Amino acid sequence: MQQFMEQLPIVVHALNVGFLQTLKLFFITLIGAVPLGLLISFGTQSKFAPIRVVLKVFIWIIRGTPLMIQLLIIFYFPGLVLGNNIWGGDEPGRFAASAVAFIINYACYFSEIFRGGMISIPVGQDEAGFVLGMTKSEIFFKVKLLQMVKRILPPMTNEILTLVKDTSLARIIALQEVIWAGQAFMKGSQGISGAIWPLFFTGIYYLICNGILSIALGKAEKKLEFFR
Repeated sequence: MQQFMEQLPIVVHALNVGFLQTLKLFFITLIGAVPLGLLISFGTQSKFAPIRVVLKVFIWIIRGTPLMIQLLIIFYFPGLVLGNNIWGGDEPGRFAASAVAFIINYACYFSEIFRGGMISIPVGQDEAGFVLGMTKSEIFFKVKLLQMVKRILPPMTNEILTLVKDTSLARIIALQEVIWAGQAFMKGSQGISGAIWPLFFTGIYYLICNGILSIALGKAEKKLEFFR
């Protein structure tokens, strides 16, 4: 027990540092993936067949392959195949590669959610908007957007909560997020070796984070109930 109490401050500090990296990756992924996913969803509904087909094939590839493989390809492919290691070998480079991989992956998933939300809005609203002299962009942003947000919020919530946990996959390219920090104490870190409890302790961080997100997104969903 005494040994545990001595190790606890060291472990908590290391996990806090790792979790800040996890949160940073989470928020940057959301900031990049949401607008990119919206653009991709517009592209998959384009009347220009080449764009539509290329994007649908791209989405099929991204959704059909593991995110872990995508991380490895994005980080190692430029150096091993092209002979140009654009990411470097330091922590900022690993983080940048992780962010790119996560943004692309989640943008593809978000795009399908956005597309489903768009096509669920009755066509009559577009026709009514055109009769009133509104443009397509005005109809989307002033009439359909909030209705779409209400419909896509539950599946988006699920993907966002999954994203929090998926950030742990970045350790495959040695990004020092919270799981990496907890695992390090098994191998020997800061004078602590063979300790597995810090790895289990990381679960508390994910539970707290997902709990806060669930409450916040649940409140947002309730505020949009007037669209029922």
